[in-house]
Amino acid sequence: MDVLILDTFDGPVLRWLSERHRVHHAPELAHDPEGLRQALATTAALVAPPSLRIDGLLLSWAPHLRAVARIGAGQAAPIDFDACERAGVELLRNGAAHATAHAEFAIGALLAQWRRSDAAQADGAAAAREIGGATVGLFGMQPGSRALAALLQAFGARVVGYDPSLHASDALWPRWQVEPLPLRDFMAACDAVCVLLPMFSRYRGLLGERVLASCKPEQVLVSLTHSSVFDEQALAEAMGDGRVAGVWFDDAEAGLCDDGRPLHGLPGVHVTPRLADATRESRERSAWAVARRIDTLLTPWRAHGDSTAAAPLMALSPRAA
Repeated sequence: MDVLILDTFDGPVLRWLSERHRVHHAPELAHDPEGLRQALATTAALVAPPSLRIDGLLLSWAPHLRAVARIGAGQAAPIDFDACERAGVELLRNGAAHATAHAEFAIGALLAQWRRSDAAQADGAAAAREIGGATVGLFGMQPGSRALAALLQAFGARVVGYDPSLHASDALWPRWQVEPLPLRDFMAACDAVCVLLPMFSRYRGLLGERVLASCKPEQVLVSLTHSSVFDEQALAEAMGDGRVAGVWFDDAEAGLCDDGRPLHGLPGVHVTPRLADATRESRERSAWAVARRIDTLLTPWRAHGDSTAAAPLMALSPRAA
């Protein structure tokens, strides 16, 4: 088969893709390891539910697999990016489909921290904050960052940015009306930081003591990136001494706040199960984006009459995705 779909899929999108490729829609296989193994033996593109772990074992069952995608929201099982790279399997990213949903969620998480019911000082003076007049930083320039920058600017915030893979002279900054800053200056200037990095293994623990040492006092954080981008111990220490007033994780490692972990029991830690993606509109856009990307990748195979040949696929960079 060309495409194996293990997630629920909008009817119009499924029909469109089925008219172009051999599609097997079988969500039940996500809970049937033997059946999944057999189906993957001839699969070229896989649409997996968030609950399915994408690792070396699964990839070993799929010798012809060249692309994998997820469209669903909710708590996600890990993806072994290194194993995907070794196997020549592209992860089809569809961040643009979630951009509006991510931006709206980040605004809500930011306001929830700044307008919490206990935000009052001992003398009765209000400690709640407004977005207007604040400096808000975007850590990572993804599609959602552009939508978030526009919303923040509408509130009257100063929007600054930092991206470890983007030079300060890149044309993206002025096009999105975001002021680039060096990392130390960025952390020192921000009243709030929204983390929107793509999660690659090289970013694990990136926000550690060296970065958090420069935080503006009482800074709040909203992270739509997997929590492993933070060094837990360094974050706990930053919260303990007042550099960080609160953090909101929407994609957290299981057990992040369990007893014995650095963030256990700390006030100001909020965790939600990937709600930023969980809108009807976002899912529909994501399904169409994935279907069109799969069609682009597989059409050359169909033209040559062999959808299981190990033909090279178009590489998708994080920026392009």
